[in-house]
Amino acid sequence: MDSLELYRDPIEQVLRKHAEIRYSLDKIDEYLIVDRDRNHFLLLDVGWQQKRRVHSCLTHVQIIDGKIWIQRDGIEDGITEELVEAGIPKSDIVLGFHPPEVRHHTGYAIA
Repeated sequence: MDSLELYRDPIEQVLRKHAEIRYSLDKIDEYLIVDRDRNHFLLLDVGWQQKRRVHSCLTHVQIIDGKIWIQRDGIEDGITEELVEAGIPKSDIVLGFHPPEVRHHTGYAIA
């Protein structure tokens, strides 16, 4: 089984768990958007926080060349450890939100 098939399900499961968490005070919904054809996984916040409209990408994960690229991780504790716990090696996770020259300090893949 190639890494695409091996990694899609754990990414989706981790993000789905976060999408099911409801905001207690505001009227904000979370949506999990999965594009398996292009290997994009997004968690979106949509709704209202008091009188302010909320529409933002909380997390964006991609699979590029067999590695998981975390392009944005707005989850409080991050999702990288959850992906590792799901069986994905750190050597296959790239923290794309860090500049390339900093990535070798993260303990995760460089690219």
